[in-house]
Amino acid sequence: MKAIVVTGLGQGPRGLQYLEVADPLAGAGEITITVRAAGVNFADSLMLAGKYQTRQPLPFSPGLEVAGVVESVGHGVAGFKPGDRVLAIPSYGGYAEKVAVAADRAVPIPDEMDYVTAAGFPVAYGTSHLGLWHRARLKAGERLLVLGAAGGVGLTAVELGVLMGAEVIAVAKGAEKLAVAAAQGAHHLIDAGTDDLKAAILAAGGGVDVIYDPVGGALFEAGLKAANFEARALIIGFASGDVPQIAANRLLVKNVDVVGFWWGAYADKAPGVMADSFRTLIGWWQAGRLRPHVSDTRPLEQAAEALELVLERRSTGKVVITVG
Repeated sequence: MKAIVVTGLGQGPRGLQYLEVADPLAGAGEITITVRAAGVNFADSLMLAGKYQTRQPLPFSPGLEVAGVVESVGHGVAGFKPGDRVLAIPSYGGYAEKVAVAADRAVPIPDEMDYVTAAGFPVAYGTSHLGLWHRARLKAGERLLVLGAAGGVGLTAVELGVLMGAEVIAVAKGAEKLAVAAAQGAHHLIDAGTDDLKAAILAAGGGVDVIYDPVGGALFEAGLKAANFEARALIIGFASGDVPQIAANRLLVKNVDVVGFWWGAYADKAPGVMADSFRTLIGWWQAGRLRPHVSDTRPLEQAAEALELVLERRSTGKVVITVG
């Protein structure tokens, strides 16, 4: 099969190679999937740099979410058969024509869900829903601040926050990205380049109850200064490259919770919680309550370009690689 392969760390997207490699085999408890589409995520770049939470042995293919058709099932697998349409979250390996994945990391997709939509669904929607619902305990009527609000996960946080009844303040860079957040229902729009972000947040109706932060750096610090009493700050990632150092006295004075959240850990540590989240999300999609936004698709051989779109923040919503 063809696959995008990393042979050495620290080379960035341009170090990716389009190669012929051996087909994967389904081990016990696994299925193999003929990949039709694969989602592109910032985390893929961390894998390339050897900075992701888990490290893969070289050579490997990046890619944390795929959609396709079950090709084969391994020993002990129940509930899947060849020909089933699925989305899945492999630990890596999604940038390929085929991938082997643990069966409990895959879920069936409705017949009406196309593969591009399905491939861009798990990480972005899963991160935002599990983070807001399970970790941040977002309640209807609360004020939700979304940083990086036009990115892959940020845009789904805007959409889900509105769906869950929150008043959403979206922060993104430039009018074009803010317009995308507005289209997903954001109630207030703030340019990330504003001189005084804290003041802009407060001017948009007051402090915030939940901070959704995949960016880090100065944006997080400004958001934390605008936190209400008993606010929750949800740490998703550090796309800015700047990991903020949090002043503990600010947490003490306002009784603020800072909540760490790595969505991928739930696949191993609490798969039932992740499955409940997926069931809710797919149900909302089938009911027409979610509108996934894919801004760009690229064929497998152009995976480096697809990843660069994400890293250079030239995309909004999801970028998806198409296969076959």
